[in-house]
Amino acid sequence: MYFNLLYKFENFDTIYYVNVKYGNELNLIAYPKSYSLVSDGMQLPVYFISDAHLMDQLSESETNNQKPLYRFLDHIKHTGGTLFINGDFFDFYFEYKDVIPKGYFPIYNQLYTLKNSGIEIHYILGNHDYWVMDFMKKHLTTQTYENDVTLELNGKKFYISHGDGYLSWDHGYRLLKRIIHSRLFIWSYRWIHPNISFKIASWISKRGKHYDHSDEYNQRVLDEMTELAKKKVRQGFDYLVLGHYHQAIDQSVENGKLIILGDWLTFFTYGYFDGTDLTLKKWVEHDA
Repeated sequence: MYFNLLYKFENFDTIYYVNVKYGNELNLIAYPKSYSLVSDGMQLPVYFISDAHLMDQLSESETNNQKPLYRFLDHIKHTGGTLFINGDFFDFYFEYKDVIPKGYFPIYNQLYTLKNSGIEIHYILGNHDYWVMDFMKKHLTTQTYENDVTLELNGKKFYISHGDGYLSWDHGYRLLKRIIHSRLFIWSYRWIHPNISFKIASWISKRGKHYDHSDEYNQRVLDEMTELAKKKVRQGFDYLVLGHYHQAIDQSVENGKLIILGDWLTFFTYGYFDGTDLTLKKWVEHDA
């Protein structure tokens, strides 16, 4: 059952605040900062996943790699609820006006079926899949977000982010992020033929080779994200939900919690909010 929804969304440098009331018109006003979504009627449970890094391939190996994710999405379709995709769902995604990559057809079908079964799909774009257009926004998801999202639900406050760019030593990456998210870069890249652009991205990405970090590095990341979680908790949030770091973390922080969602390459983990608490769970086939 749906009630009032309050959306805040951004179009480049303009941010809008939208009050959506079931059966009534929209109220639209300017709002100064990041996205927020307030809902006392969002369907429960709420699922969170991140970092599936799906490849633009129709190979047997890639199909087998994606099967657990498909069964998980089927599970959501049968249980009902809401799905948040917290970035890097694709290993590379760059949408053209009139072209979509055929290698993603199976997952397009999964998302389309899931959305049309009544499941809301909220997609927070990551550093691998930022460049979406109308096909993803209108046909496959309920709402996409280019920046962090705050959610208020059942008296709980969530701060949800893909997570990239927060590390104190990420100065170079933050500059690169500004460049590749710029209108000029996106406009220029769309002049490259899709066959070439996806080959370039595939060569740069090399899925999985960047995610095997030392224990020391992972601990440094966790220490910094724990400090970030403390800041968010002191700002009144109950949960900080992150992807990006390929760690599966469910950790109490003061009177709140830090959740790092792991991935769907090695961990197969997901966040689960039942209306009372958010926990990190591991997908196993008997859950289906």
